Amino acid sequence: MLSRIITALETSLAAGNIPGAVVTVGTSAGTLVEAAVGTKGPGGPPLAQDDLFQIASMTKAVASVAAMQLVEQGRLALDDDIGTLLPQLASPQLLEGFDDEGKPVTRPAAGPITLRQLLTHTAGFGYEFMSAELTQWRQHNPAAPGTLASLNQPLLADPGTAWIYGISTDWVGLAVEAASGLRLGDWLARHVTGPLGMADTTFAFDAGVKARLTPLHARLPDGGLMPFPVHFGGGEQAEYHGAGGGLVSTARDYLKFCRMILNGGTLNGARILKAETVAMMASNQVAMPAGRMTTNMPGLSTDFDLFPGMDCGWGLGFLINPEPGPDGRAPGTLAWAGIANSYYWIDRESDIAAVLCMQHLPFGEPAAVDVLHAVERAVYAA
Repeated sequence: MLSRIITALETSLAAGNIPGAVVTVGTSAGTLVEAAVGTKGPGGPPLAQDDLFQIASMTKAVASVAAMQLVEQGRLALDDDIGTLLPQLASPQLLEGFDDEGKPVTRPAAGPITLRQLLTHTAGFGYEFMSAELTQWRQHNPAAPGTLASLNQPLLADPGTAWIYGISTDWVGLAVEAASGLRLGDWLARHVTGPLGMADTTFAFDAGVKARLTPLHARLPDGGLMPFPVHFGGGEQAEYHGAGGGLVSTARDYLKFCRMILNGGTLNGARILKAETVAMMASNQVAMPAGRMTTNMPGLSTDFDLFPGMDCGWGLGFLINPEPGPDGRAPGTLAWAGIANSYYWIDRESDIAAVLCMQHLPFGEPAAVDVLHAVERAVYAA
C-alpha cells in the first residue's frame, strides 16, 4: 500500500502543481501507512510526518465529539433550546434582505436553535466566504476574525429548514465551554486529544507551533503559489477557541481520532465515547441533501461537492455518503475536510480510515481533489 500511495501522491501532486502532502492510513487495529511526499511550499524543506498543519474545519468533528461527551453526561441536550445555555442565541434573527438604502432587514427566526441543528449545520448559520448576503451584512457590522463579535451573525434560513455550512460548530464549542466550565482546548486536552495521545493537536499559536507549521499558500492566476500567512483560528489575538476551524494538528495525530471512531469510541484503552453515541453520530440526521457548497470568494474556496449526483447526508459532525464512493469508500463512510485542502474519511464498513494534509488555497480546487481521489484509489486497490 505504501508504494501505491507514494506513486499516487507523486503523480497527482506534480500534475496539480502542489508542493507536497502527508498521508496516514489505518484500521481499528493500528496504523498501516505514513507517507510524506514533497516540500513545505515551493522550494521549501521536505515535508515530514510530524509537521503541523492548520486542519481548519477538520476541527469540527473533534469539537462535535466533545459536545457528545457532555450529552452522554446529561450536561447538554440535543433538542433543547440552546438559547437557555447561550443567551446570545436566545432570540435568533433571520436575514431577509436589504432595504433601498442597502441596510439589512431581519426578522425573528421561526423557532429556537438546538444543539442537534448546530451539529448538523441546519441551524441557519452560514459563512461569509460562501454567502454574498452575509458579506454585505458584515459591511454594516464589522468584526475582526477570531473575535466573539465575528460570531454575531443573522441566520440565512429558519432553524431546521436547510443545510447551510457555516459557523454553527463555533457555537457548539461555546456550548461545550458553558456546560463544562472549561475552555474548549482544556476540555479536549482532558477528555479527547489527551487520552488519545494527540499531543500535537492544539489551539495554541505560539512560537513553538509556528516553527513546526507548514506554511499556508494561495493559488495565483498563473497557477503558481504565493505565501498566504493567515491563521484560521484568529492568531494570537483570538478571543475564543474556534471549534469550527482553529486547531493545528498532524496527520499522524488526526488518524488517532479517526481510529477511535472506527473502534466505536475507544482507542488504546481510552474510552472517549460510548459505542451507541458513535453510532448516532454516524447516522444521517438531516432530511435534505448535505455537503454541497457554493463560493462567494473564489480565492478561498471553489464550489464544492465531493460526490456529484449523490444526495449525501450529515451525521452529528460528519458528511455521510449513502452510496459507494467512486474511488472505493463504502456507503455510510464519515468524512469532511479543512479549507486549506486537508481531508479525511472514516470507512467503518471496510475498517479503514485515512488523513490527507495539504496546505494551500483555494479549498476544493480540482487539482487538490484529484490528489484525494488518487490517494483513495491507492488505499482501496491495496
